[in-house]
Amino acid sequence: MNDIKKYLAELLGTFVLVFIGTSSAVVAGKHIGFLGIALAFGISVLVMVYAIGHISGCHINPAITIAMLVNGKIPPKEAIIYIIMQCIGAIIASLLLLTIMSGLPGYNLATSGLGQNGYGTSSPDGYSLSSGFIAEVVLTFIFLIVVFGATSRKAPSGFAGIAIGFTLAIIHMVGIPITGTSVNPARSLGPALIVGGTALSQLWVFIIAPVIGALIAAVVWKNLFEDASA
Repeated sequence: MNDIKKYLAELLGTFVLVFIGTSSAVVAGKHIGFLGIALAFGISVLVMVYAIGHISGCHINPAITIAMLVNGKIPPKEAIIYIIMQCIGAIIASLLLLTIMSGLPGYNLATSGLGQNGYGTSSPDGYSLSSGFIAEVVLTFIFLIVVFGATSRKAPSGFAGIAIGFTLAIIHMVGIPITGTSVNPARSLGPALIVGGTALSQLWVFIIAPVIGALIAAVVWKNLFEDASA
């Protein structure tokens, strides 16, 4: 039963992150701008850390789960189920957002989208594939270093959610103009599957780049900083 609760917590947490984050862009983007969208993503993670962190660890991101697996902080079977549940939560979030947006006169899925990530003509500011790929690797690396540090034993107790949430917010402040910011394969998967087309064809970048960034962070943390934080 405890395992089931952990898996459902990951589904719920990812649902909240993707629904609130992408809704802030699609529903409220013209009112709140990039800064508001960045804060929506960051605050979503912050509140979910305190809501479900004690249940599942609040990964709500396959890149985090993979990094934790590499560093031996989660067993393989649990990691696989976490990732599956995260992806399901993201897809449900995108389906629900589409349902809501369908009630807006003039809304068109093909042109307005669901907050999907992209590069080239699909980048908010027209950034290239190489720029988008590098940005996603670097931003995910930064995010994971903070996750490892904020949740380490010597970190101040009770403040992990604040550090992680604000880090995700500042990452979005930089990354939104480049790719819309992923740093989370599940966050990219949900909208891309529903929107299809270019979003789906470009999805590979937002799976591979965040995983690479997470793996680099896992290795760096394990070999350079873990002893100091234990």
